[in-house]
Amino acid sequence: MLRVWLSPRSIAAGLCGSVAHALLLYGKSRSGILPSFQPYERFQMVLSQWVGSDVHPLVPWALSFLNGSIVLSFAFAQFYRRIPGSNSAVKGAIFAVLGWVVMGLIFFPLLGMGVFAAQIGLGIGPAVFSFAMLLTYSIVMDVVYSALDPAAVRRQRQ
Repeated sequence: MLRVWLSPRSIAAGLCGSVAHALLLYGKSRSGILPSFQPYERFQMVLSQWVGSDVHPLVPWALSFLNGSIVLSFAFAQFYRRIPGSNSAVKGAIFAVLGWVVMGLIFFPLLGMGVFAAQIGLGIGPAVFSFAMLLTYSIVMDVVYSALDPAAVRRQRQ
C-alpha cells in the first residue's frame, strides 16, 4: 500500500500535469484572457490573513505545485483502477470533473470568490477556465501515468 503512495510513476505524472497546468496559466497571462481572474493572488491574500503576516507571492504557486505534483498525483494513483473509463484521456477527464467540482464548491468559496468564482463578476469565464486548467492537468497526468505503466506498454505492443 505504501509503495503506491510513494510511486515515482505518480510523482512523474503529477509533475508533468503541473507543468502543463503552469504553461496554460502562462498562456492565459500572455494572451490577456480573464486578466482580473487571479486565483493565486487571491490565495496569497487569504494565506496572509490566515497567518497574520505577508506571504511571499511564490508561496501559493509552490503550494499549488506541491499539491498537483505530490498530493493529487498520489490520490490519483490510489484511485486509478476505480476511475471509470477505457483509456487514459477518459480517466483524466473524469478526475478533472471531480477536481473541478471540489475547486468550485470548496476552494473558490474559501477564497471569497463564491461558488465556481461566480461572485467576482466575470460570468462563467472563471468556471470554464478553471475546468480547462483541471482538464489539462488531469489528462496530461493520466497519459503520463499510463505511459509509465510497464504492463500497459506490453499490452499495447501485442
